[in-house]
Amino acid sequence: MVYVRGHAEDYDRWHRQGAEGWDYAHCLPYFRKAQSHELGASRYRGGQGPLHVSRGKTNHPLHQAFLQAAQQAGYPFTEDMNGFQQEGFGWMDRTIHKGKRWSTACAYLHPVLSRPNLRAETQTLVSRVLFEGTRAVGVEYIKNGQRCRAYASKEVILSAGAINSPQLLMLSGIGNADDLKKLGIPVVCHLPGVGQNLQDHLEIYVQQACTRPITLHSAQKPLRKVCVGLEWLWKFTGDGATAHLETGGFIRSQPGVPHPDIQFHFLPSQVIDHGRVPTQQEAYQAHVGTMRGTSVGWLKLRSANPQDHPVIQPNYLSTETDIKDFRLCVKLAREIFAQEALAPFRGKELQPGSHVHSDKEIDAFVRAKAESAYHPSSTCKMGQPSDPTAVVDPQTRVLGVESLRVVDASIMPSMVSGNLNAPTIMIAEKAADIIKGQPTLWDRDVPVYKPKTLSTQR
Repeated sequence: MVYVRGHAEDYDRWHRQGAEGWDYAHCLPYFRKAQSHELGASRYRGGQGPLHVSRGKTNHPLHQAFLQAAQQAGYPFTEDMNGFQQEGFGWMDRTIHKGKRWSTACAYLHPVLSRPNLRAETQTLVSRVLFEGTRAVGVEYIKNGQRCRAYASKEVILSAGAINSPQLLMLSGIGNADDLKKLGIPVVCHLPGVGQNLQDHLEIYVQQACTRPITLHSAQKPLRKVCVGLEWLWKFTGDGATAHLETGGFIRSQPGVPHPDIQFHFLPSQVIDHGRVPTQQEAYQAHVGTMRGTSVGWLKLRSANPQDHPVIQPNYLSTETDIKDFRLCVKLAREIFAQEALAPFRGKELQPGSHVHSDKEIDAFVRAKAESAYHPSSTCKMGQPSDPTAVVDPQTRVLGVESLRVVDASIMPSMVSGNLNAPTIMIAEKAADIIKGQPTLWDRDVPVYKPKTLSTQR
């Protein structure tokens, strides 16, 4: 439910990487088109779109103290990290509307489900794209154990995400021909980039005990959870009406880095094993991770059975650069937590813990505790037909075949500096205009913050 667009430079980099027409000037109008921000329209925000976005606004003392601590550590406050200045700390935008999660289903699908030209099938697994020669003509899917087919008069569009879209392409005969032949899958098109270039965001939790009973620890006790749930069901207010990740920030890890490469989310609670283990005590934490990791992975088919999970090898922390950057994540988070503003609440450090000091000890902690932020991307990357690793062209068409597109996070040429929900929605809005043959929107010369000097880190 965090709405983060990434940095303008991410999209200008896409353009340089071969995704022509996907620079910031051509993407910003689609962020605006999608969005209806509660603060109203501006040069950066949309006011009329289907996607409702609200600004974090809690009065929780820990969120206030975290923002003060970040400024005491020398970082700027930013009014809008999705606007002119991403760099700094501030209130997060969220896809929450009137206390409810505002998903793309709420924004785009539910209002049009009654259209006669739309049928949504649930509890359904698409098994492959159907081809006549190299032309996509439909999809095969499994529902209630039965194999069914749906045929397309114009085009087939895959929007299955950075794991399932490349898996479906390979199951359909599009991918590395040698790998497909080994599994007995007839080759429709040799496209070796399918499933390659897998990129993801890792994050770690730096956790601190809280000396006051003001965290979400008490809200997670059985009786209190019932009260939270009843209040939400009755009025859509209270602790159930927010994701609680209401403040955060973006910083540069060291001098010379041109735009922020570390992201923070702050939470007035303790998360253990992705929340599968209940909180143990009053505590708060920062989720912190690098935005543009250099470790690149891949995924391949395990078998020709569409119900088998693919083999996924993300290659996390496989470069010295990523190891060093995560070391800096820990040190910089600790520095913010040590500031005066958090002193009234600061108990002992729970994670990494006061026994973790040296670079070697920090590296071991990161290896043991780093977790995926669930931001896989780039496995069907967009690029020029001359690029042997590209899978789709800048019009989102799959190279080497006809009438097939991919529109989801898998087509990102490289990872953006932030969460992937908002950029994926932007990709879909822009692709919709491309598919309809409409002229793409463009907003040139939009000002973007640049630090006065790169010789310092903040």
